[in-house]
Amino acid sequence: MSYRKTFKLISGFAGGSALLVFAAAAADSRGYFGEQRGETASRWPKFTVLQAAQPAWTSASHTPAPTGHAWDFNWDKRDPSALTNGKKKESATEDPSSEQDNGKPKATRNILLIRHSQYNLSGSSDKERILTPLGREQAEFTGQRLAALGLKYDILIHSSMARATETANIISKHLSGVDLVSCDLLREGAPIEPVPPVTHWKPDAVQYHEDGARIEAAFRRYIHRADPKQKEDSYEIIVCHANVIRYFVCRALQFPPEGWLRMGLNNGSITWLTIRPSGRVALRTLGDAGFMPPDKLTRT
Repeated sequence: MSYRKTFKLISGFAGGSALLVFAAAAADSRGYFGEQRGETASRWPKFTVLQAAQPAWTSASHTPAPTGHAWDFNWDKRDPSALTNGKKKESATEDPSSEQDNGKPKATRNILLIRHSQYNLSGSSDKERILTPLGREQAEFTGQRLAALGLKYDILIHSSMARATETANIISKHLSGVDLVSCDLLREGAPIEPVPPVTHWKPDAVQYHEDGARIEAAFRRYIHRADPKQKEDSYEIIVCHANVIRYFVCRALQFPPEGWLRMGLNNGSITWLTIRPSGRVALRTLGDAGFMPPDKLTRT
C-alpha cells in the first residue's frame, strides 16, 4: 500500500487533527508530497499550512481570568485576628495565641431568608396590602416545609410590614416554641441602584439614599459569623422582602451589590445562607419553592 493511501486510511479512521499532523509530518519527511528530500526550504511552507489549520485552543487561552477582589475574611469585622490587633496584654505571661483561640467562633450560623407570600397589590397603604387567599396558602406550604426539615430553629425575625408579619404568623403555627421578633430595618425598599438599569422601576435618588442605609444596617445586624460564646450551630428564620433578600445574598457572597435585581424570587420561597466560623459563606438554596404545587407559584 502506498504512503498516500495509508495516510488517507489513517486520517479516515482517526478523524483527529493531531494524528493528521503527525502522519503529514512523517510523509513529508520522506518526500512523499512530491518534492525531493533535499528540498527543505520548500517543504516547511506546506507543513506550516497544516499547522495553521489546527484549532488554536489551549488551556491557557480558555481559562477565565479572575475578576474582582480576593475573598475578605474580615467582611463582617469579626475576624479574631483582626479583633486582637492593637490590644494590650493584661499580663506579661499572657499567650496571644491562646487569647485568639478563645475569641474564635466555633459555631455555624444558618440563616433562612423567607420572602413573604402573595399580597394585595391594589392596597393604598401597608395595612391594606395583606395576603391574598393564595398568599395564605403559600405561607402554610412554607411553614410545613420548614417544619419538615426537622431543624431546631432559634428565632423567627420578620419585617414589620403587614405582608411579612402575616406570613411570619402563619409560618410560626408550624414551629411551636419559636419566638417571633419584628424589625423595622427589614422593611422593603430600594437598596442600591441596579446595574443594568431597568425601565419599569425607577425610585428617586433620595429613596436609594435612605433605604440603602437602612437595608445595609439590617445586613450588618443579622448577617455575620457566630459570636465566640455561641456553642452550637444555629438556625434562624428571617421573613422579609425580595429586594432585601437579594441584596443580602450579594453582600454575603461578596458579589457586586448592584447586581441584586438580576435574581428573581417566588413568594414564600426559601433562601438559605450558611456562615462558617472562619467567615466563609455558602448559598445552599436561592429562592427554593419546589415544595409548592406548580399552580401555587407566584412572583409578585
